[in-house]
Amino acid sequence: MDCCEKKNETDVEKEYEMIRLAKTKKVCPMCEDYSRQQASKLVAVVSCEGACLRGEISRQTANLICYFLAKDKTVRICLGGAFTKNTGQRNLVRNAPKVLILEGCFINCASRMLQGVITDLKPEVVIVDRLYKFDTKLFGIDEMSHEEIMQHSKTAADKIIAEL
Repeated sequence: MDCCEKKNETDVEKEYEMIRLAKTKKVCPMCEDYSRQQASKLVAVVSCEGACLRGEISRQTANLICYFLAKDKTVRICLGGAFTKNTGQRNLVRNAPKVLILEGCFINCASRMLQGVITDLKPEVVIVDRLYKFDTKLFGIDEMSHEEIMQHSKTAADKIIAEL
């Protein structure tokens, strides 16, 4: 190839963004205990963890579902743990009869991340910001009261639970 020739991208390069993720030998014993204790749950729930309003409502929705409204059949997954390490959190996702990924918006970060490390993952994806009405021009979590955030989270959680 001479200096003026343009290198063709491979199909993989066109379709995927490749990342370098430093491996770690560190393991959180509390997380691993939690993963073992929760392994029999029917639904693994992963959420967008975005710092924007939509991510916050998605996160709160997942917490309501897993810790209060359907705690007997759902387990809350740590997106960071499942994405960055092949340990308990990823195994909960890999082995769950049903994986529910709550996305704050249409970008689908959580599902794209997990499908990058569990290539055969077939989750049910819910775009949470379609489940409640709000001013779509708002971005930051400081642009809505905590009470409104929790109200929207509860609305979304109730709709999701009705379909579980």
